[in-house]
Amino acid sequence: MAAPAMERTDVNDGSTGRSSVQTTTMAKSLNLAMRSALESDPKVLVMGEDVGKLGGVFRVTDGLQKDFGEHRVLDTPLAESGIIGTAVGLAIRGYRPVCEIQFDGFIFPGYDQIVSQLAKLHFRSQGKIKMPVVVRVPFGGGIGAVEHHSESPESLFAHVAGLKVVACSNPADAYWMLRQAIACDDPVLFFEPKRRYYEKAELDTEAEPPPLFTSRVLRRGSAATIATYGPTVHTCLAAASAAAEEGTELEVIDLRSLSPLDLEPVFESVRRTGRLVLASEAPAESSVTSEISARVQQECFYSLEAPVLRVTGFDVPYPPTKLEKHYLPDLDRVLDAVDRSLAF
Repeated sequence: MAAPAMERTDVNDGSTGRSSVQTTTMAKSLNLAMRSALESDPKVLVMGEDVGKLGGVFRVTDGLQKDFGEHRVLDTPLAESGIIGTAVGLAIRGYRPVCEIQFDGFIFPGYDQIVSQLAKLHFRSQGKIKMPVVVRVPFGGGIGAVEHHSESPESLFAHVAGLKVVACSNPADAYWMLRQAIACDDPVLFFEPKRRYYEKAELDTEAEPPPLFTSRVLRRGSAATIATYGPTVHTCLAAASAAAEEGTELEVIDLRSLSPLDLEPVFESVRRTGRLVLASEAPAESSVTSEISARVQQECFYSLEAPVLRVTGFDVPYPPTKLEKHYLPDLDRVLDAVDRSLAF
């Protein structure tokens, strides 16, 4: 479902006559974020498979090599371990690499470098070595791709001490969260919902963004709380709109940061609504939603009017294209969970 249209309220910057507000896609917002970072800091580099001349398979890095040169936007070999290992060395020398993993399922050849080196060097060096590396990961399903192109591995990395893990869900967050991630001195895995790349919404490049590692309440409601992130944010907002037509007001929270988790807004919401539904494309077993469920039942037990319910991908390998619509959480599955929660 496309992002709902928003009323345009342009803000003039007072000098050039140009507005800081534009309607754009998530892919373009990410491109603008990297462009701004490359312009403002000569130590920022962009690197990955086909990110240069091709502009990336999703065209997220389109035009960056042309404008900043091959020494700052680097086309790498097809070797994820080499990409991450090189980024670690560059970070030790004071650079801020932004690595693209072409598809989520391709990240595993680089897994050892990420968890054994990238995540550990700051601790291992007693704080002397910083690791300002961003690893961009297009993730999730819904694009009709073949095997290894529609994974949701975020829970694996959220378990790793030393890594920050975030997921954007709209063009404004894509821009600001990537800018903040590049400026962070810790390694950040930046998950981008690929099926939302070309949905449009407003971006204000002069807005005051919220801190990177925080969740946001996107819609207020009193009947039940829905907490989600990444590609399922739009699904849950659509479900909340559908429920409102029948008189049920749902509160929707975009978690944004998966490690560290900012759960205070979730706790506050659940204490008011008494109910929580968690939604994610990732399988339920040993996942981010597992952790949130446990934490909410620990912190809000006496406020709960129903068990915490989860709407997730199934605990199976990601299915072939013809079956993915049955695998992915959709509006009906979210509303069914809400109905079951309200029935207690």
